[in-house]
Amino acid sequence: QLQLVESGGGLVQAGGSLRLSCAASGRSFSSNNMGWYRQAPGKQRELVAVISSGGSTKYANSVKGRFTISRDNAKNMVFLQLNSLKPEDTAVYYCNAALYSGSAYFNTPGRYWGQGTQVTVSS
Repeated sequence: QLQLVESGGGLVQAGGSLRLSCAASGRSFSSNNMGWYRQAPGKQRELVAVISSGGSTKYANSVKGRFTISRDNAKNMVFLQLNSLKPEDTAVYYCNAALYSGSAYFNTPGRYWGQGTQVTVSS
């Protein structure tokens, strides 16, 4: 059974840091795009960052320079380092995995989603 399981969310003060992890099981995503999306209350889910199998990345403008996406293909995992957090980063963060790879698909979410992990940034 294919699963994406996120961890690492929590409550942090503005300016703090968190590291989110996503572990995939059931199939390997080492050759596929993986990414992070977030959804704040009353807002649509939005792309935060995505990474291809070769390490190419794309970030939302709002997180550039503060967040870093990375992956460990051997462990079938993707990570998101969140630095200099702001209250507007408060959201549920979702791991996403696709059945394709490459920057041409960076604007297209994959079909697989994790259950989400809450990130709350206090001012």
